[in-house]
Amino acid sequence: MICRSLVRAIITTVALAAGALLAGCNSDEISLANNAKANQPVPAKLVADMVAKNMDLQSPMLVRLFKQEAELEVWKQDRSGRFALLKTYPICRWSGDLGPKVREGDRQAPEGFYSISPGQMNPQSAYYLSFNTGYPNAYDRSLGHTGSELMVHGDCSSRGCYAMTDEQIAEIYSLGRESFFGGQKSFQFQAYPFKMTPVNMARHRNNPNMPFWKMIKEGYDHFEVTQQEPKVDFCEKKYVFDAVKAPDAKREPVFEASAKCPAYVIPDEVADAVREKQQQDEAEIAKLVARGTPVARINTGIDGGMNRVFAARIPDGNTGLSDSGGGQGFQLALSRAPGTIPAGVNPPRGPVTSPDEPLVASLTPATSSAPATTRVASAAPAAQATPQQAAPQSEGFFSSLARKVGLGGATADTTATAAAPVPVPAKPKVADAKRNDQPPRPEASIPKTTAPKADTKQAANRPPLKPSVTDTDNAAAAPAPTANSLVAGAQPIVSTNSFESRFSATK
Repeated sequence: MICRSLVRAIITTVALAAGALLAGCNSDEISLANNAKANQPVPAKLVADMVAKNMDLQSPMLVRLFKQEAELEVWKQDRSGRFALLKTYPICRWSGDLGPKVREGDRQAPEGFYSISPGQMNPQSAYYLSFNTGYPNAYDRSLGHTGSELMVHGDCSSRGCYAMTDEQIAEIYSLGRESFFGGQKSFQFQAYPFKMTPVNMARHRNNPNMPFWKMIKEGYDHFEVTQQEPKVDFCEKKYVFDAVKAPDAKREPVFEASAKCPAYVIPDEVADAVREKQQQDEAEIAKLVARGTPVARINTGIDGGMNRVFAARIPDGNTGLSDSGGGQGFQLALSRAPGTIPAGVNPPRGPVTSPDEPLVASLTPATSSAPATTRVASAAPAAQATPQQAAPQSEGFFSSLARKVGLGGATADTTATAAAPVPVPAKPKVADAKRNDQPPRPEASIPKTTAPKADTKQAANRPPLKPSVTDTDNAAAAPAPTANSLVAGAQPIVSTNSFESRFSATK
């Protein structure tokens, strides 16, 4: 039954795409799939996952994104009418700090609620494929915030955008395309600094962005309790969620971002459920603060973040302001990366004394037996680890890491190779690109032999990648390394076209 449904869904996708191409009209559907990259089918495994979760291929979708966790979630509406999580994608790179974007050129990736229409999907993107987040929305404009071309795109390079790998963005793009083909007018894009949990709210309680975060948490809570896309309006320079007309009103309320709020109500069943959740969250936050949960450092000087699954594979890579957590630890770091990272990618940089320091913190095994209060304290961003915490002076980094995860002592050759950290070179200042969807200029840290990025016109001729993205959930279930496996950082022999060989010249 599942096999027949999967084959039927794939055939439907191909037929619809072919029909759109033969129609000959300049419709949104044709513009969504006007080249091979944009017309790639949804991977069969993902279609099978939808079938197993009672979802239709062309049902509405919704996207949530979290900077601190460096994760992008794709939700699909199931046949009960509620949204359910389909897949979580690790983010390869985002730039700026935790907090909303304010002005053009500040390198900040936006936070808030945005609507993605077919016209915002870019099959001709210089970054393989992309979609425009729609920043600034009416709320942003009411505050005078500026910026343009803030994208979710491929190529793992960010100047105010959210960057995935090409394989990941191809898959996300195909899901959005199918939802539009199914009749969805636009899908909601929710961007947060972190998952709005009591622990995170307690850790960031002194951040000057907290009033804004509490405001968008209202929408986060609406989605959490209803599993429905919250209706978003703006008035009095603030967000309003799930507003409907009052019982005695003769017409629907009209919202304007800078104007006084009209009379409206929130349905009782929604308001009551949200209120109950918020009361529980506030009580838990108060307990965490009373217990001494440390305050997260504000703006450590690191530019953005990167999911650990990518940082573990880049020379001198670190997670920056991202702290994935999730309990997958060392095993996740050894799993296959979900897509291809370009050779010239720049990981987050900051005021650290060792290039390994933030990565050590992000690779701490989740099997620690520390008490609950210690786990809360250890949730601080990885970049805050001290050199003493990251790598004791008495032993090399990789031998220490091997000892911590129980892989046995590292060999003398491996320890000698990995013990001496290489200082982080000063990052040259590069002028912000005027369009965030254009390729960045080569950084000084990139070898001169790096091929230049194709421009927008050339992008259409670039051969399409076959999406082959590994689920982070599946990555966690990867088999443990055998006795003959090399500890991360040792020098294995790899084939010319393998992922690891892309960085061999910089090691």
